[in-house]
Amino acid sequence: MLPFPTLRTVEIMIPPSSIFAFPALSIPLMTKESLKSHLKRCPFAKQARDLESQPYFSEDINTSSADSEDEIVSSDAKRKAIHELTPLDFHHLITKIKSLHSTICSEMQVSLLIPERCSKWMNGMQERQVPFQEKHAVQQASIIGNMEEFGMISKPLGDCSGLHGEKGEGAAIVEFGAGRGYLAHMLADCYGFNKVFLIERRSYKLKADRSLRQKESLVFERLRIDIKDLNLRAIDSLKELPYLAIGKHLCGPATDLTIRCCLPDQSIPNKGLTFTGSYIQGLALATCCHHLCQWKHYINKDLFSKLGITKAVFHAITWFSSWAVDADHSSELTDMNDQGIHLTTRETEETGKEIRGVDEIIRKMPQLERAVLGFMCKEIIDMGRLFWLRERGLLDAQLRKYVPSNISPENHLLVAKQPA
Repeated sequence: MLPFPTLRTVEIMIPPSSIFAFPALSIPLMTKESLKSHLKRCPFAKQARDLESQPYFSEDINTSSADSEDEIVSSDAKRKAIHELTPLDFHHLITKIKSLHSTICSEMQVSLLIPERCSKWMNGMQERQVPFQEKHAVQQASIIGNMEEFGMISKPLGDCSGLHGEKGEGAAIVEFGAGRGYLAHMLADCYGFNKVFLIERRSYKLKADRSLRQKESLVFERLRIDIKDLNLRAIDSLKELPYLAIGKHLCGPATDLTIRCCLPDQSIPNKGLTFTGSYIQGLALATCCHHLCQWKHYINKDLFSKLGITKAVFHAITWFSSWAVDADHSSELTDMNDQGIHLTTRETEETGKEIRGVDEIIRKMPQLERAVLGFMCKEIIDMGRLFWLRERGLLDAQLRKYVPSNISPENHLLVAKQPA
């Protein structure tokens, strides 16, 4: 066994207070030689080196170079900025958000679609001991059902045992933010896709990988990488292949990074990287956690800037979006949009000595009004993404509610495909 490296000890003296007297602390410091030796053996450092050596790794390739100096704004900072507004400015902010929503958003109907094949797959869940609740299977199935109804995938012929589909379609499946990978698993099982790529930066237990690897003739890869660093077109296994980009839980800016990964900005130099000629055939991305979105990463800053939406207003919109999940979702809020048109800000309109601070205004807003505003903000963020997809050539693109809010208030699905 190798001896431990000699560590240097430094004593830090903390003056005693009037009440307590602290003893001297001895803190071991690692020498440069010891650190260098440790990094050679450290499994995490080795993993980072291995990743950086991959042809598909390109640090920050999917972030916006134009705003590389922008900082990440925390939720606490967003909240503080709103609570520091005057009541009149708060009223103007709410009015601007309502006006923006009425300008770019249209009413969305719930599109809960469960294909028969997915129903049979779900009936076998208990036997397969999948590590998630039934409601998550319903969400996965409805994403797939909307893909089928939208014409992104073909309705399979014949029966499906829930374990093996028929001969797969030519396109590959690339699941972003894949987690355990069960959305791609259901799609491969029920529709016979035979090329599956899972993109996920974290490590998970109880993954679908073992089941997928057991499928004969299935090309399967799991890439442990942050989406922001992924050059999808440099993956050799995707060479010359069309692919469908899917995602069930793309938190906050992960949606923007995924879209830019699939439709990279041609004006940004690609640092001499080689590409394989793979191309996107369609995408189905379930967005969520809009309160985590950042101006730094948002895909359609140009549109919002033209509409007079500044970085500060955008971050306010993202913070308000969290109110959508605060409502009582025991029943579907089908008339949310209608109620939102009449959202009251009576507290903000008070003048003179009766005027109150923003803290009190927010505290006294009815829960339903807060939820309405939250849903408005989520729709605004996703509609900006939808317009960007259309501008990039995916003209056939829609924003849908793929499950009712009583299943999940995080129920937006961006679907888009290449023109026929």
